[in-house]
Amino acid sequence: MNEPLFNDDDIQQINGHGISLEETERQVALFKTARPYLKLTGPCVPGKGIAVFTREERKHFTTLYEKEKQTRSFTKFVPASGAASRMFKVLLGYLNQPGEIEKNTVNRDALAGGASAKQMLVFMEGVSRFAFFQDLSLTLSKNGMSMAKLLSKGHFRDIISLLLKEEGLGYAALPKGLLLFHGYPEGNHTAFEEHLVEAVSYACDATNRCPLHFTVSPEHLKRFQACFKKVGPIHEKQFGIHYALGFSMQKASTDTLAVDLENKPFRLADGRLLFRPGGHGALLENLDDLQGDIVFIKNIDNVVPDYLKNETTAWKKITGGYLISIQNRIARYMKELATEPTASGVLEEAAVFLEKDLLVAMPPAVETAGPEERKRWIMRRLNRPIRVCGMVKNTGEPGGGPFWVEGKSGETSQQIVETGQIDPDDKEQQAILAGATHFNPVDLVCGVRDWRGEPFDLREFVDPDTVFISLKSKDGKELKALEHPGLWNGSMAHWITLFVEVPAITFNPVKTVNDLLRKEHQPAGGRES
Repeated sequence: MNEPLFNDDDIQQINGHGISLEETERQVALFKTARPYLKLTGPCVPGKGIAVFTREERKHFTTLYEKEKQTRSFTKFVPASGAASRMFKVLLGYLNQPGEIEKNTVNRDALAGGASAKQMLVFMEGVSRFAFFQDLSLTLSKNGMSMAKLLSKGHFRDIISLLLKEEGLGYAALPKGLLLFHGYPEGNHTAFEEHLVEAVSYACDATNRCPLHFTVSPEHLKRFQACFKKVGPIHEKQFGIHYALGFSMQKASTDTLAVDLENKPFRLADGRLLFRPGGHGALLENLDDLQGDIVFIKNIDNVVPDYLKNETTAWKKITGGYLISIQNRIARYMKELATEPTASGVLEEAAVFLEKDLLVAMPPAVETAGPEERKRWIMRRLNRPIRVCGMVKNTGEPGGGPFWVEGKSGETSQQIVETGQIDPDDKEQQAILAGATHFNPVDLVCGVRDWRGEPFDLREFVDPDTVFISLKSKDGKELKALEHPGLWNGSMAHWITLFVEVPAITFNPVKTVNDLLRKEHQPAGGRES
């Protein structure tokens, strides 16, 4: 007789985590099952999966957005719980080495071809151009050191230590949202504050109410609240608006069980089970809880200074207007299809809309079926959440991309696909992956209410098979970790998906600290060293 996976103490721990025993057993089974790779049929490209709007179309969608915003509700949703430690990987690597960090030595290593040394040299030569430079200088002074003297000697250990460690600015332990990103004469802005300012241009309603929602880690919530208390009223007065600000944390019930390399539950030294955060796909619960109408989703590090915000704002209105135009047509067809008897020609017109505008082909079996079955299929395909995803031309940035994917039923759909979802040993699939012309900057506008105005249950549209499994370690022991289907990957697999080409200027991520030295993150005209 097989020994049960979980004992009574385990079950108590599982229930205390807000997870059912059945769900935990399902997660263990996923580790034991061969991971299903997606099947690509081709990349989405302009004219075949990616819409490229003319000037007239952009103007039309912007006008529609401005008109409809008088009666619609908008929310900006920003995942902001990720730590900034990866931004400082190179700096932390040097800090963990003994001895002084000298510019001359780093320069010599960079000339010899050292990749980390080259990045460190960029940081050293540009240190005075970072928005946090003034705060860092003051911190050094409080600790009896002079920034000017350290720079003249080319000594950087104390500079980096007080930038990253808790006794200084503590940047290595903070989330990206609380780091100073951009410099202004009146005071420098964190990434969080930049999102507050950006949202004013497109997320305010007719009453000048501006809703934003940030997902944060519990340990950082008070810092975000304190930051908003300091800067929120300034921008409310400046723009004549009122922020409706919300925060939420990733739910413990979305954590996943870790297993060992034999696919048995991983246990800590005290015998307890190890649960880990379930990845950004777990945030679907937070998004669902918003019960929103139109939701803009954007990563915390993708912001620019004020003088570059106009282009971003313009494209938010364009994609928002496009979404609204699709919603309006869906609502009209759904209303007509739900009316008995359905008017002549409506069924055919709705089918053409699905194929031509939503790029959803009717399966042959449905085409040859009777009108009632065709109507039921069309209504099921129309009555879904919608996402319009901005796509940027591929310039070598890491990240997922837009592809046509064949599902289990044989139907194809548009999906945002990550590299790890494709079989690395399948040359044909890898060739399709390499053929992508665009990639995903995480620039979405989502319609999450149905044609009657009722909120969808977003959990009904997830592809549960599209989980991610990775190797991690805990206390020196290797383990397997499970992540839920990604928020804009499998979690939205059964949404209506529309891809739109957006300009590169709307995508300015900060993956390493040196990205803040790019011209897109510097003041207008640049900043002198």
